[in-house]
Amino acid sequence: MTAMVKAEGVHKSFGAAHILKGIDLEVAPREVFCLIGPSGSGKSTFLRCINHLEQINAGRLYVDGDLVGYRQKGDRLFELKDSEVALQRRDIGMVFQRFNLFPHMTALENVMEAPIQVKGEARAVARARAEQLLDRVGLSDKARNYPSQLSGGQQQRVAIARALAMEPKLMLFDEPTSALDPELVGDVLDVMRGLAEDGMTMIVVTHEMGFAREVGDALVFMDDGVVVESGHPRDVLTNPQHDRTKSFLSKVL
Repeated sequence: MTAMVKAEGVHKSFGAAHILKGIDLEVAPREVFCLIGPSGSGKSTFLRCINHLEQINAGRLYVDGDLVGYRQKGDRLFELKDSEVALQRRDIGMVFQRFNLFPHMTALENVMEAPIQVKGEARAVARARAEQLLDRVGLSDKARNYPSQLSGGQQQRVAIARALAMEPKLMLFDEPTSALDPELVGDVLDVMRGLAEDGMTMIVVTHEMGFAREVGDALVFMDDGVVVESGHPRDVLTNPQHDRTKSFLSKVL
C-alpha cells in the first residue's frame, strides 16, 4: 500500500536557522497522525512543506506516491510551475491556527468559493455540497452569517468545511484549537473525530493530548527539528522512552 505521506530526509532552513534536520516518517491512508512538541520544534513548518507552502532544502516529500513540488529527472529535481503545484494542493486540505476566512463572504460563500474558482464547479453543485458540509460541522443555521458574526470555534468549523469542499484525500491541521477559548475547543475536536471515523487521512499538529490519545493512530514527538520519539499515542504518552519526551510530557499532561 502506498503511504499517503512519506518524508525522506527532509531539511528546511530559513537563512541561518536550520528548522528541519532530516525528517523521516510515513503516514498510512486513513491514519490520524499526531505531531506534538514544544513551540519552535518544526512541526508547523513540516506541515507547510507537505503542501509546498514552504520549499524544502533537501530530501523528498511524497503525497500518495507523487513527489511534492518537484519533478525528478535522473538525480536532479526541478521545481514544478505554480499551476502544477496548485493542482497538487487541490488534494490537500489545510486548516490553520487562524481561520483565514474571507470576511466579506458568508459562511456558505466561504465554503463554496474554492470549488467554483479552482475546479470550475457549477454554483448549484457547490452550494448543495457547502450546505451539506455546514450541516456536517453543525453550522447549517449559520450559513448566511459573516465571519464577524461567528465565534472562533464556529469560524474554525467553517474553515474545516471549506477545506473539505475540495474533497481532499489528506487533511492537515495546524494547531486548529490553540486560538480558541477552552469551551469552544470541544466542538472543533468533535468534528475532527467525525472525520477520523469516516476514514479521512489527517496529520494534526496539536497540544490536545486527550485527542491524540483517543483518536490518533500514530504520534510523533518532535524537538529542535528532529523526530525524537514515535509510536502509538497511548504508548508514547503513558510510557515515553526518551528523556526529552518525558520532560515535555511532564509539563503538558
